[in-house]
Amino acid sequence: MEIKGVLALQKRQVLILFVLLGLSQAGPESVRYSVAEETEVGSFVANLARDLGLGVEELSSREARVVSDDNEKHLQLDLLTGDLLLNEKLDREELCGFTEPCVLHFQMVLENPLEFFRGELHVKDINDHSPMFLDKEILIKISESTSSGTTFLMESAQDLDVGTNSLQNYTLSPNSHFYIKIRDSGDGKIYPELVLDRALDHEEEPELTLTLIALDGGSPPRTGTTLVLIKVLDINDNAPEFAQRLYEVHVLEDTPAGSWIITISAKDMDSGNYGKISYTFLHASEDIRKTFEINPISGEVHLRSCLDFEVIQFYTINIQATDGGGLSEECSLLVKVVDINDNPPEVTISSFTKTIPENASETLVALFSVRDQDAGDNGRMVCSIQDELPFFLKPTFKNFFTLVSEKALDRETRSEYNITITVTDLGTPRLKTQHNITVTVSDVNDNAPAFSQTTYTLRVRENNSPALHIGSVSATDRDSGANAQVTYSLLPPADPQLPLASLVSINADNGQLFALRSLDYEALQAFEFGVRAADRGSPALSSQARVRVLVLDDNDNAPFVLYPPQNGSAPCTELVPRAAEAGYLVTKVVAVDGDSGQNAWLSYQLLKATEPGLFGVWAHNGEVRTARLLSERDAVKHRLVVLVRDNGEPPRSASVTLHVLLVDGFSQPYLPLPEVAAEARADPLTVYLVVALASVSSLFLFSVLVFVAVRLCRRSRAASAGRCSGPEGHFPGHLVDVSGTGTLSQSYQYEVCLTGDSGSNEFKFLKPIIPSLPVPDTGRNIGGNENFRNSFGFNIQ
Repeated sequence: MEIKGVLALQKRQVLILFVLLGLSQAGPESVRYSVAEETEVGSFVANLARDLGLGVEELSSREARVVSDDNEKHLQLDLLTGDLLLNEKLDREELCGFTEPCVLHFQMVLENPLEFFRGELHVKDINDHSPMFLDKEILIKISESTSSGTTFLMESAQDLDVGTNSLQNYTLSPNSHFYIKIRDSGDGKIYPELVLDRALDHEEEPELTLTLIALDGGSPPRTGTTLVLIKVLDINDNAPEFAQRLYEVHVLEDTPAGSWIITISAKDMDSGNYGKISYTFLHASEDIRKTFEINPISGEVHLRSCLDFEVIQFYTINIQATDGGGLSEECSLLVKVVDINDNPPEVTISSFTKTIPENASETLVALFSVRDQDAGDNGRMVCSIQDELPFFLKPTFKNFFTLVSEKALDRETRSEYNITITVTDLGTPRLKTQHNITVTVSDVNDNAPAFSQTTYTLRVRENNSPALHIGSVSATDRDSGANAQVTYSLLPPADPQLPLASLVSINADNGQLFALRSLDYEALQAFEFGVRAADRGSPALSSQARVRVLVLDDNDNAPFVLYPPQNGSAPCTELVPRAAEAGYLVTKVVAVDGDSGQNAWLSYQLLKATEPGLFGVWAHNGEVRTARLLSERDAVKHRLVVLVRDNGEPPRSASVTLHVLLVDGFSQPYLPLPEVAAEARADPLTVYLVVALASVSSLFLFSVLVFVAVRLCRRSRAASAGRCSGPEGHFPGHLVDVSGTGTLSQSYQYEVCLTGDSGSNEFKFLKPIIPSLPVPDTGRNIGGNENFRNSFGFNIQ
């Protein structure tokens, strides 16, 4: 296939060469034919053989063929008939364009011998093309200030046809502003021109749309159309206009920065650059520029920084609108700042008294003022303090108040007041401010020292060491400072004979009491004195309390036997009839103990007996009784040793010897036994012991006892004609213990006296007395010395 292609190519080249050579040798004869374009393929053009004078057979034998100059096969030769036929549809516009006439040159080539014939084929135009505008839309900009009659060139339409089939005319759609003018260029072409017939107004009709129609000369004529867009160009013949001259807007003062406030809008009837409006602040102060900003294109006003109603309540802003041509207009924007309750009330203390005296009433404590920077209800305030305080607020001038005490205060009830001044506004939400002040109540010496108790009872054991702390008194003063400093002192005793200064002392600073010397219960069982507590105020206030000192007994006294006497005088011999029954009362041991309480509780026991089992001693009352019936075999004399012991810790004791003589009856004379007579001689020693004991025991009552003793002696002398006399010494009253556990029972009392004229001062056991007087209770009241002496058993009536 490749070889065949190469051969065909070579053959064509050779043919072309021959054609060229033939053209150079061809004769001047040529044939001319015409055909309308778009004729169908195979259409008959002419009989070429006849026109050239050739036979049909010659065409075949000489291999006749038609060759075009453009090497295109537009035509073909029928060798059988010699007819020249169209080999393809011809398009004149494609073959020749706007060239007229449209001629296609061709040659007929004959071989053997080689011969060429020239020919021309005229392609005639038909109206197969409509006028066509290259632009679908023609845009023409015309200023509204253009005067009538002005001509505007427009693009022409294109028509591929030629001659009468080409473009012949233009028309314009009906309108009131323009018409079409046809201009001939001189080269056979026409051009449309748009002529302004009536002035334009951009504000009335900124844009017009027209239809331009191009017509050719065909029959029927063909047309082409395009749109003509007329843009009426604006001129700056209108200034911007605001919808209103004054804009007013209310803005909350807590509006955040950057928030939109209002949009200012102006209109300009112009368009384009002349209708573009820009917005600016006009004659704006620095505060306005810091607080607001305006978008120059949209006219939106935004908040640049936060507002503060308390600083500026409103802003007046001048805004200028300027178009692209420099025309401008202005308006005013009034921005009213709306107050919100963002400021709490403020309290300013002008004067303040930190300390006020407690006895002052309606005292000025503080002067203060209140204010709220807000407005309206947000700035209205209510001032108050706590209800339970003895103070009140008093309005004075405008927003000034005074804080005054409503009554005299009592520092001892409350020494300090924390006062909270609360100021609340009436806004929403309500804001309040609290200011705390502390008022101290100064002390006035209006309270005397108060003892913790009105009477103090102190107990101290006897035989104490000197300077012993025995107790304290305590007084407090509700005042403060020097008014509350308490000093203590002893008051003079009510009894002038009480040596208080030698008994106790008091510490002036702390009220501690000390015993100055050793106390003796048997001499002084109790004593009272007053204590004074005074403050150091001016004037000083004081109070008193009673102190009762009870001396507690110590077991420092052994039992003392009163009967039978142990003073060395002639012993007492108890006579017991042999006919006595068992339980016969032989005698009664009478003993006392200078102590008290259980230290004075005495018990008796038979320590020794000549004949055990014959006698017994009652443990509680000292009665010696026969334990059985007596017999003739029992000895006549009996010696009994009775032990008397107290109940102290440790216990103390004493013993006494009894002599008992068994007799057949009481008619036998009483003869003292020799040993009894010997013991009787020791009576003075017993008297001295008794006197010494009485002196120690009754030191405190010495004066009183002397007085009582003198009176008793006088009465005794008057009653017994001098037979019995009172004891020459002081007999201690406390030895008269006749309780149930003492030595003298209530069933037996004895009338005893000391014989003053006897050399031995012995006790004489005179006679038993049937009880006629009740035995008084043992008392320790010093004031009852006379009763004590009566209860001892002396008949001093």
